[in-house]
Amino acid sequence: MTGTAPAPFTADDHQARMQRAARSAAEAGLAGLLVAPGPDMVWLTGYTPTADTERLTLLVLAAGRDPVLVVPALEAPDAEKAAGAPALTLRDWTDAADPYAVAAGLLDPGGRFGISDNTWAMHLLGLQKALPDTAYASLTEALPMLRAVKDAAELELLAAAGAAADATFEEIRRVPFGGRREAEVAADLADLLRQFGHAQVDFTIVASGPNGANPHHEAGHRVIAPGDMVVLDFGGLRDGYGSDTSRTVHVGEPTKEERRVHDIVREAQEAGVRAVRPGAACQEVDRAARAVIDGAGYGDRFIHRTGHGIGVTTHEPPYMNEGEQQPLVPGMCFSVEPGIYLPGRFGVRIEDIVTVTEDGGRRLNDTTREMVIVD
Repeated sequence: MTGTAPAPFTADDHQARMQRAARSAAEAGLAGLLVAPGPDMVWLTGYTPTADTERLTLLVLAAGRDPVLVVPALEAPDAEKAAGAPALTLRDWTDAADPYAVAAGLLDPGGRFGISDNTWAMHLLGLQKALPDTAYASLTEALPMLRAVKDAAELELLAAAGAAADATFEEIRRVPFGGRREAEVAADLADLLRQFGHAQVDFTIVASGPNGANPHHEAGHRVIAPGDMVVLDFGGLRDGYGSDTSRTVHVGEPTKEERRVHDIVREAQEAGVRAVRPGAACQEVDRAARAVIDGAGYGDRFIHRTGHGIGVTTHEPPYMNEGEQQPLVPGMCFSVEPGIYLPGRFGVRIEDIVTVTEDGGRRLNDTTREMVIVD
């Protein structure tokens, strides 16, 4: 894809995110947030360590205090180049020092802290040893909506990632399917995603015939045959933000049953998208899509949630699932992806990324949701 490269997020952007995160932590009754290398750190600071090593790197956020990044001394020069570095105080430590003592000096003894889900166990245990009276909760548990509501710039990046995935589908539907292995078509998908601007390809599911009944089938050596239904599910990161779309194609002319099942899934997906509106609970999206499939007699063959959030990772909160009562807020982005899976026969899934608007929802994927016939 061509076009103007997106403007990078600035130190002010990252400072605002860190301040908002610290306020949210205080409102949740936390003494602060502890963020290890990973998507939360990138989103908050713009910093990606050169390596995910055993050396402690930890962002410490607390309301009313300047954000501090505890970082190994040998990594400090790279940390100083991060987009959010002007808003950070760096506290470096050498290999001869105790990094947990350094971090403990920044924490309130006896406080309860949110800690990023991907923190190494050895680091959490080290903090617990240094401050035995502290308590910790995963960020997914304590602040599940931390990154859920996207600003205008993030929405633009997600829309561009969605458009790149759409362009990938428009190209892949023109390549031969019959007589080729699933892995070959998956490689085509990965190449096309990169061609259309993705720096990272996270998944390229190509599930043909009976393999389509496995929602997370990994493309393998099965040769795609005439008469096969083929589930395509692919995505990754473009300019740091995710894409994820699914379409189900058919090699040659489908049977009446295959068309009917595809139509049911298409109607269910449409019902889920129509249910998107500010104030609606996440579970209402799941219920709307599921009601269509239940009504058609395939309820026991829809075996996963209807959707997941997307942003700097391709799977994150919020989740469109029964029991999730989190209200939808303008700026949230998530998938709507119902499916029907018939073991030993075939599967169908249709997926778009949807963003909540002031008066409903807007799809970030625009390729046809009708049955597509491929060679």
